[in-house]
Amino acid sequence: MSRFDWPSLLRAGVRGLGLRPAEFWALTPAELHLLLGGGQAPLGRSGLDALMAAYPDRQGERDD
Repeated sequence: MSRFDWPSLLRAGVRGLGLRPAEFWALTPAELHLLLGGGQAPLGRSGLDALMAAYPDRQGERDD
């Protein structure tokens, strides 16, 4: 399993982007990815549609 290199990511966010630690920890991984120049958001509408088609909600199940 791959793990995040949190010390390096924190350095990139605080030193590189000038974020305060609280701002860094409030970001989602997708937001951090974008701020660090990762290009477009990892999941757009077409990606969501593809996931919904591949893993449809099952009828009759409850989420409680």
